[in-house]
Amino acid sequence: MRLIQNMTTISEYPTPEYSGPSRTIKIAVIGGSGVGKTALVVRFLTRRFIGDYERNAGNLYSREVQVDGEQVAIQVQDTPGAEMSDNGISLPEHVSCSIQWADAVVLVYSVTDRHSFDLIDQLHQLVVRAGSGNTPPVILLANKADLLHLRRVDTQQGPLLAGALGCSFYEVSASEDYNQVHGAFHRLCCQLAKQQPAPASNPTQNSASTATEKRRSPLIPRPKSPNMQDLKRRFKQALSAKVRTVTSV
Repeated sequence: MRLIQNMTTISEYPTPEYSGPSRTIKIAVIGGSGVGKTALVVRFLTRRFIGDYERNAGNLYSREVQVDGEQVAIQVQDTPGAEMSDNGISLPEHVSCSIQWADAVVLVYSVTDRHSFDLIDQLHQLVVRAGSGNTPPVILLANKADLLHLRRVDTQQGPLLAGALGCSFYEVSASEDYNQVHGAFHRLCCQLAKQQPAPASNPTQNSASTATEKRRSPLIPRPKSPNMQDLKRRFKQALSAKVRTVTSV
């Protein structure tokens, strides 16, 4: 996937109008606080890693990319971090809206934060409920794989959880390896691009085009306007012929 335009941040949910791309892919990134959601999104879209971000900003990032030779608008919704409370998982309304808006969901935990890993199962349940029987594609990302000395989640637990949830799993490091992050998002984008139908052509435009073709078709020549002088001349000739016929009788 080749990035072809500067990244922009969009504050509203409605999909902006794009004149170039034929379709738009919408991805929501969800996980606990401090797992590196924003770092992953920015790394994927710009190749850059920036270590410090404003937490829980909930920005929507957009970029035009090439997916399998087709120009596509990618929108990635960063979301505020989920937390565990006495009443269960605490999820800002903004996150619920993001799940319903998205074509796919990326669940993120940090290998250095066991609490963020324990949130994943409940977050996945929320995604399933929000989908109302039509669950969007989900992938599981384990971030901060480079911090081996701080690891709190075993390397085998991520794949096991992903298998139980029925989703793909990737262990990545947003700070050290762009290719890992790119590969995970890229595969998801390719999957979504194949699932989405090609944009339907406008029937009104097709009808107008067909009508234009008919008007311009050489098989249906446009009739010429009648020549009034020629009609008068022919009428006089017809009257003269009748007069001659009566006289001869």
